[in-house]
Amino acid sequence: MSAIYRAVIKAADPAVPQALRPFWQHPAGPKTIFFWAPAFKWGLVIAGIGDLQRPAEKLSLSQSGSLAATGLIWSRYSLVIVPKNYSLFAVNVFVAATQCYQFYRAIAYAQSQKVVEKI
Repeated sequence: MSAIYRAVIKAADPAVPQALRPFWQHPAGPKTIFFWAPAFKWGLVIAGIGDLQRPAEKLSLSQSGSLAATGLIWSRYSLVIVPKNYSLFAVNVFVAATQCYQFYRAIAYAQSQKVVEKI
């Protein structure tokens, strides 16, 4: 698979306009995994936003908690590594934010159920 990827990059290289060269050649640019991993991780953000319509009783505390923790940990890591990867930072902040909100919704629902059971 990497041979195909290298061939595609080699074919696209001459077609990149001069104005986009700094972005193209950047250590975290589209020629590296440092670009593509965060790009595909936006799918987790989109899924989290889609889950905002899901009823709170259907949310998983463990899933939301682990995704929120992952988002927070990788947000920090993305600013420590060389090269600094701001696209990785942005996607992980959004993953953490959406999942922290989902975690809050699930806990609030669980607490409301305890109140209802006492009545």
